[in-house]
Amino acid sequence: MGRAALNWSTLDLAKAAGVGGNTVNRFEAGQDARVSSVEKIRAALEAAGVEFIPENGGGAGVRLRK
Repeated sequence: MGRAALNWSTLDLAKAAGVGGNTVNRFEAGQDARVSSVEKIRAALEAAGVEFIPENGGGAGVRLRK
């Protein structure tokens, strides 16, 4: 959802995070990914303005920072 909010391709996210495109694809498909890769992906999304919203009764989610 965060990648879509930024209108980024998987390769855009991979480049921003410093990981391979296949890593992003595997992660988005729910397959195994290294914790360090997930942390890099999250950091890249946050640096681009994505905010992660914790579970608050309606489920976890993301939004763009104002």
